[in-house]
Amino acid sequence: MIDLYVYYKVRAADAGALAPRVRALQAQVGLPAQLKRRPDVRDGLQTWMEVYPGVAPDFPARLDAAARAAGLEALIAGPRRAEIFTDLPPCA
Repeated sequence: MIDLYVYYKVRAADAGALAPRVRALQAQVGLPAQLKRRPDVRDGLQTWMEVYPGVAPDFPARLDAAARAAGLEALIAGPRRAEIFTDLPPCA
């Protein structure tokens, strides 16, 4: 299992329209998810992050396809970037 972090820039003017679309996408995938944003706005842009803990290794590709189908790109300034993290093995 992996933890997936997806982050992107959002124009402040588009935040109200984007939030329900992202939440609908998260509900559609049917897994525990979080939607976060940095508290500051720079140059009219917010930074958002979707967090998907404990997902299967094939989940990032499925999420990417679902995000494209949902048309999120129209309300995002730039690319969606994904980072994968795994747990450190316990010390012996």
